[in-house]
Amino acid sequence: MFDIKAVKERGRMAFKANYWPCVIVGLILTIAYAVFGGYSGAQGKDASEQSAQEAANAFNGLSSKEQTAVIAIVLSALAVISVIMFLVEIFVLNPLKVGGLHFFKTNLNDPGTKVGTIKEGFGNYGHVFGTMFLTDLFTLLWALLLIVPGLIKAYSYRMVPYLIKDHPELSATDTITLSRKMMDGNKWRTFVMDLSFLGWILLGAVTFGLVNLFWTSPYMYSTGAALYDELKAKQV
Repeated sequence: MFDIKAVKERGRMAFKANYWPCVIVGLILTIAYAVFGGYSGAQGKDASEQSAQEAANAFNGLSSKEQTAVIAIVLSALAVISVIMFLVEIFVLNPLKVGGLHFFKTNLNDPGTKVGTIKEGFGNYGHVFGTMFLTDLFTLLWALLLIVPGLIKAYSYRMVPYLIKDHPELSATDTITLSRKMMDGNKWRTFVMDLSFLGWILLGAVTFGLVNLFWTSPYMYSTGAALYDELKAKQV
């Protein structure tokens, strides 16, 4: 059991002690997830509805063979895009995530940590790739059962990105197992800690993301690192 208030305070202090590098790394991670996660700027609602209606009218005007061909092309394009996004995630986004979280973990005890620390996520690339890929696979398989089991397992594997850099000697399965042990009895409390940021997240929404960019995101990342450090100490 850990003290949520104490963990958040340590994360906040580490973040404030190295403010701009934390903001920059938080921004890099946010942009990476937005772009690689398939985010695209939305058009206005009316414009979207008009475009959809025009596309539907054009589609209805085609012959049955032409409609079949269009559907096949669209499905093929979606399949290709999905594969590309998946490859980008496992080969680029995961190492970037490991490097970003490693930055925040290092910053806890070294407030002078440089933004360049994020590139360490690409060091020992094969180990990082294999461990994160296996973690994502396990999470996906659990999520296929039901959303709740998938969410629970996501919390069980939460320490994996930190452990990869702290214990490169461990195999992928050993790293995942250690993360599960660290989170045993701490998953619900971690979920509650995440919920405690809801007010900041909502404030970010009404400020067009500015509060999230300059405060909430790096604060949460730093708090996550503080949680890892706290649970790691209890394992000794």
